[in-house]
Amino acid sequence: MSKRSAFSFTRRAPDCITEELIAVLSSKASFEFKPLFETMLLNLRERNAASGGEEMLRLRAYEKLQGLVNQGAVNRTVTGTTKKYKGVATRMVVLRAEMKAMRAACNRRARAKAAAAN
Repeated sequence: MSKRSAFSFTRRAPDCITEELIAVLSSKASFEFKPLFETMLLNLRERNAASGGEEMLRLRAYEKLQGLVNQGAVNRTVTGTTKKYKGVATRMVVLRAEMKAMRAACNRRARAKAAAAN
């Protein structure tokens, strides 16, 4: 049996998909997944942050959305065959602040790295 490595990969850059999900779900509206994804995709394309194929992006967005549901940040309402998602306002404020802090820290590291290179 091999030993597990003590090192693991940690994402150092902010997650654009989660940022956009939080931004869209912070509104008071509830969304089915398809309109939610289309809105998120338009926002990502405006920021020039949509990379990879659309299907892969859809899968990643759905995975991130389910993670937010499991954290309790998003309520999922199932009526028949339709599922609607709505952000929990208090949790969205906290998540948005965390994402903003992570983005600021990433930008500081990038500026420091650029300054060190010069």
